[in-house]
Amino acid sequence: MTAAFPTPPAGTLEPGVYIVATPIGNLGDITLRAIDVLRGAALVACEDTRVAGKLLKHLGIKARLQRLDDHASPETRARIIDEARQMPVALVSDAGTPLISDPGFRLVREARARGVTVTSIPGPCAAISALAMAGLPSDRFLFAGFLPVKDKARVETLESLAGVAATLVFYETAPRLERSLAAIAELWPAREVAVARELTKLHEECRTGTAASLAAHYAVHPPKGEIVLLVGPPGVDEAPAPDTDALLRAALAEAGPGKAAGIVAKATGVDRATLYARALELKGG
Repeated sequence: MTAAFPTPPAGTLEPGVYIVATPIGNLGDITLRAIDVLRGAALVACEDTRVAGKLLKHLGIKARLQRLDDHASPETRARIIDEARQMPVALVSDAGTPLISDPGFRLVREARARGVTVTSIPGPCAAISALAMAGLPSDRFLFAGFLPVKDKARVETLESLAGVAATLVFYETAPRLERSLAAIAELWPAREVAVARELTKLHEECRTGTAASLAAHYAVHPPKGEIVLLVGPPGVDEAPAPDTDALLRAALAEAGPGKAAGIVAKATGVDRATLYARALELKGG
């Protein structure tokens, strides 16, 4: 027996902001509830009106659209929130779940602060889809958004996450994937890594291995599409990164910056000059 999912009559949605997840590739992944909300919304706030317009046209829905990207002004957000006090307003991004490395955080935060009801309509999310299919430990994971573009900042970000006992989940672009894999290979040569791309689309792929082996593969087969990059947690034989600030503070309680830097350098192998500069900062603060 087929279950019935009746469409609620127009005008039955309560006022408020409805965070609506939309497909990340396959349009068949739109949920029935998402369709109902989009159909019943008086306004659809979206990252790009052209992208949202195509989805709504596919669904046979006519709606008033308002662009809401990371550059939206406070006045624009205020107008949307004022409307949400009186009528249902849907919030969508170009793909997937809004706010997950997509615009919407400020709108939701301000709406809640002003007492406007906020409801989440769950659905597709690239990070969760990739985690589910990668075969890496999923009992604990950390979503860290996009890695920095510049090499130095990328390495610093990865180093700051070295001791996290969980699978790391990043979004990445095809042109930057090789550099990110090279940085991971340098820091964590033994960790298992997964590259998931083109999720839910015709050429969906999830490839696993070490960062070095994946870098070698994609050097020969340049990747296309949007990518989720996952890094397995530290192994039992991989020591977590030392908390050098904590060690320096303890040493500074008994010695000057120079000696403290030497003590910590000997204990951790971190460059003494770097530690000395940091010790001076801590001492001065």
